[in-house]
Amino acid sequence: MNTAVPVMEGRALRRFYPVGGGLLGGRRGLVRAVDGISFALHAGRTLAVVGESGSGKSTLARMAALMEPPDAGELQMSGQPAAVADAAARRKLRLRVQMVFQNPYGSLNPRKTVGSILMEPLVINGRLGRAEREQAARDMMQRVGLRQDQFTRYPHMFSGGQRQRIAIARALMLNPPIVVADEPVSALDVSIQAQIQNLLKELQQRRHLTYIFISHDLAVVKYMADTIGVMYLGKLVEVGPARDIYERAAHPYTRALIDTIPEPDPHLARATRGQHIRGELPSAMQPPSGCRFRTRCPFVQEICAVEEPPLRPFGPRHLAACHFPLQTPTGDAPSDAEATLAG
Repeated sequence: MNTAVPVMEGRALRRFYPVGGGLLGGRRGLVRAVDGISFALHAGRTLAVVGESGSGKSTLARMAALMEPPDAGELQMSGQPAAVADAAARRKLRLRVQMVFQNPYGSLNPRKTVGSILMEPLVINGRLGRAEREQAARDMMQRVGLRQDQFTRYPHMFSGGQRQRIAIARALMLNPPIVVADEPVSALDVSIQAQIQNLLKELQQRRHLTYIFISHDLAVVKYMADTIGVMYLGKLVEVGPARDIYERAAHPYTRALIDTIPEPDPHLARATRGQHIRGELPSAMQPPSGCRFRTRCPFVQEICAVEEPPLRPFGPRHLAACHFPLQTPTGDAPSDAEATLAG
């Protein structure tokens, strides 16, 4: 178990969004985007958070990047409170975590050259002189695989993969120890996805970066993750070392996500294949009672509708929340302090 102080830690984080409705306005209810998630992020590691669209993973990413405050819970960076810090302290903390967004076509200012885009974080934070800023930007371009003659070009002159390299370079200009990557390859062709993942892995090793990697695709995070957390309707349903998740998934939802990964050898069909997710994702405004996955689960029974399953251990650092898991639990339900998404 890693006993070092986490570079970032969240405890029972919640983020709800009010939803208005009707011609007369008013509030219809709350979208429970993140509903009690805890995590501990350790230096140089990659924590992958996976789940369908609407599971709350991008909301968790924005909270981790200090772009949105939690409605409840605690968020700390290297032991320092971040969620309740004053404006000056939050500004300093934001320099320690940067974000790479999903859409490389929409995240770059089309009116600015690559050089200007990369120098902008240094300008805003008053770092270095003009010549030093330009040299720093050129050095970063080289690190992410861009040519020096592309310094004065505009984003529309680049492919999707090249634009994402620019976005990664911009995120690293302030030398942050933490990078939150929200679906960074989902908008790219499959052949380009591998290149960007290789780049992220290489940069992590060279700069000792810590990643929170958001994805809806377990096949994508398999290469990147040290720890995987699976979210469903704002809740954590399974978490564990990447190898355990792929080889010993305990939650039916996790198993169904794994079963969607294409198998290169058709003769090696998984024994559990066919247990696919049925139906649509329920509304986050009115999640099902008991186990939130019960309306789509092939193993649902009466208890699932009345009692929310606790996170239980299925191995070292491997937890899952299911009344009828696919693996045999190894002990009793952990305490709140232990039930943490640890990367």
